[in-house]
Amino acid sequence: AAGQNKQHFITKNTAKLDRETEELHHDRVPLEVGKVIQQGRQSKGMTQKDLATKINEKPQVIADYESGRAIPNNQVMGKIERAIGADGGPLLCLLPGLKLRGKDIGKPLETGPKGK
Repeated sequence: AAGQNKQHFITKNTAKLDRETEELHHDRVPLEVGKVIQQGRQSKGMTQKDLATKINEKPQVIADYESGRAIPNNQVMGKIERAIGADGGPLLCLLPGLKLRGKDIGKPLETGPKGK
């Protein structure tokens, strides 16, 4: 029994794992959010690299968010919301940021005190 090749016993488990993997997947950033990020960034004349530098992330993170490949991270989303809204083009210059989460995606962030 020593030195027995155990690869033949793996096939049943592999098929089961494949089925489970297909069922379990993480939600991705909606394309609508990616478009808002891209439009907000472009309205400020920023490249993906510029935005990434501003929020202290890698350029690939911005590319993934804009293309809908990223798994949403609230911390990153919050940084992007604030970065693409402030002092942008003629319409964005008065806005503190653009919402990327919730039902009002693309609308200005509210700056008032949080409700209690």
